[in-house]
Amino acid sequence: MNNEININERLIVALDVPTAQQAKAVVQSLGDSVVFYKIGLELFMSGEYFELLEWLSNQNKKIFVDLKFFDVPATVGRAVAQLNGKGVTFATIHGNDSIMRAAAENKGDVKVLAVTVLTSLDRGDLDDLGFDCNVESLVLSRAKRAVQLGCDGVVASGHEAQAMREKLGNSFMIVTPGIRPIDNDDDQKRVVTAAQAFENGADYIVVGRPIRDAEDPKQAAITLQAEIAAVFSG
Repeated sequence: MNNEININERLIVALDVPTAQQAKAVVQSLGDSVVFYKIGLELFMSGEYFELLEWLSNQNKKIFVDLKFFDVPATVGRAVAQLNGKGVTFATIHGNDSIMRAAAENKGDVKVLAVTVLTSLDRGDLDDLGFDCNVESLVLSRAKRAVQLGCDGVVASGHEAQAMREKLGNSFMIVTPGIRPIDNDDDQKRVVTAAQAFENGADYIVVGRPIRDAEDPKQAAITLQAEIAAVFSG
C-alpha cells in the first residue's frame, strides 16, 4: 500500500450517470468532500465525455478514465496515448500481455490500471467464460503480469487485495471497486466494505451507488471519508 497518497484522494466516486449535466450536478452537490471521479462507458456514449473530462480538470478534480480499453495492441496503445496531456490520472485496460505492454509503452503522464476480474463476476461466471481456475489465482496471475509489463496497478476486488500484497508486494497500486455496506443486494458479487478494502491492502476505492443514491450524498461522502481517515490513523 502507498502511504503517501492524500487521504481525501483515496475515495473515487463513480459518475455512472447518462449525461454530463447529471454528472456535473453530482460533482457540484458533493463539493469539496470528493476530489477524485471516475467516468466510464455510459458517459462516453453520451457524446459529452471529453467536454466533461475538461470540465472536471478545470474544477481541479482528479480523473479516472474507466473505458477498459480492449482491442488489438496497437489500437489500445494509440488510444491510451490520446489521453496524454488531458489531466487524466488513471485509465483502465483489459486484455493479454501484448495489450498491457502496448498500453504501458504509450501511457505518458497517465497511470495504466489493468482490470483483473470484474467484481460483478464470481466462480460460476468464470466457469461460464471457460476459466479453469479459482478467482484468486486468476487475479494474482493477471496482476503479476500487469506489473511485469509496466502497468502501474490493477483494478481488483478487496477480497484479493490481501493475497496480492502478500505475494506481489507494494510496488503497484490496487484500486478496488464494489464497495458496499455489509448488506448488499445489487449486481456486485465480490464486495467488501471500505475499511476491509484498505485493511486488505487497497490504495483507492471506487464508490458509486452508495453515495449517489444516498438520501444526502454529500453527507454520505463525508462519512465515508471519515471512515477512510480512521483506517489510516488507527
